[in-house]
Amino acid sequence: MSAVPSTCPICSVVIPAHCEAAGLRHAVDTVAGILTRQGVSFELVLIDDGSADGTWEVISQACNDLPFIRAARLTRRFGKEAAMRAGLQMSRGRTVIVMDADLQHPPALIPEMLRLWETGGFDVVAGVKQPQVGGAKSAGIMRRLFFTLNSKLTGVDLREASDFKLLDRRVVNAYLALPERNLFFRGMIAWSGYKTATLPFTPDERQHGETQWSFRHLTKLALTSITSFSSIPLHLITSLGVAFIIAAVLLGGQTLYNKLSGNAVSGFTTVILLLLMIGSVIMLALGVIGEYLARIYEEVKRRPLFFIQETLPKSENVETGDVHDL
Repeated sequence: MSAVPSTCPICSVVIPAHCEAAGLRHAVDTVAGILTRQGVSFELVLIDDGSADGTWEVISQACNDLPFIRAARLTRRFGKEAAMRAGLQMSRGRTVIVMDADLQHPPALIPEMLRLWETGGFDVVAGVKQPQVGGAKSAGIMRRLFFTLNSKLTGVDLREASDFKLLDRRVVNAYLALPERNLFFRGMIAWSGYKTATLPFTPDERQHGETQWSFRHLTKLALTSITSFSSIPLHLITSLGVAFIIAAVLLGGQTLYNKLSGNAVSGFTTVILLLLMIGSVIMLALGVIGEYLARIYEEVKRRPLFFIQETLPKSENVETGDVHDL
């Protein structure tokens, strides 16, 4: 565990929120109650990721009522990854716990996370999801497919991983020092290789509001993960090219033989099928290359990850998510 000033709290809890006005105060009171009973010094860092409802008003009221809350409101919705980054940048604790505002990450596990960090010498305590009874089969299949593919391509095993984690301060500092603009929190923490304990949990049912996740979000997450941690898709294009060259040589030899032996069959079926196959592979290859070029384009612009509209208490001074300002 890294050394930090004695004035820093033992634990910071980072809670990013987007349109969570209905249940956020309940989440704050629940987490604060558990940490108070633990008898450790703590702070809650709440990040409003451009909510369109009354989330910021709920945060403002909680900040007025409770002295251990620090908060920031982003100028627009930058996404959960950027909101988590903002919270980690604002946190001051010797440990930082990242969890969702909907309490599907069970706050009851926080004491065990702290125990593993303090007595086990772990730098990361990672919450690992267990299958939900009665969950949608299609969603489960998609999740397993994504994590299996991700593991094969990147070498980083994220099966049933979640953003529910406890991080030692040195892990937080290492994460904040990474220069990427395309963020993938759980993958980057796993990639860092710090000593990790896993803590299984079954996600609780959402008590308020509706989930912000969709198939589009999962697809975007998959693309970010694969393109951030692996260049294998680019190498697959080369392999496909070699395979088609071999197939073209074999088919060309067969066609030439049939022509010379007088057995050539009239018609364009073979030609059309070949054109469709080759055209599809070319378009797929261009799509893969385009994904990597898009990531490079995002990185070279060097834009800040987020802008902050307002902070609470007013003495806070965090304006952007530019890693060079850390």
